[in-house]
Amino acid sequence: MQQDPNQKPKQSNSYLKYSGMAFQMGAIIAIGVFGGRKLDEIFGLSKPIFTLVLSLVSVAAGIWLAIKDFLKPKK
Repeated sequence: MQQDPNQKPKQSNSYLKYSGMAFQMGAIIAIGVFGGRKLDEIFGLSKPIFTLVLSLVSVAAGIWLAIKDFLKPKK
């Protein structure tokens, strides 16, 4: 069998997939922390309640998206 020269290797494809997932998780967590800090500033809280809650929620959302991508059927 002859391979198609236009077909990219699967290994580099998986590197791109997983590095993209890492950036996506980092962005979700950063948005959660930034949003929590801004809400703490707006409401003038002495303890960072919104920062704590939104950072934990964003970490859970990032992990959920990563697991969802891992379990996605391969083409």
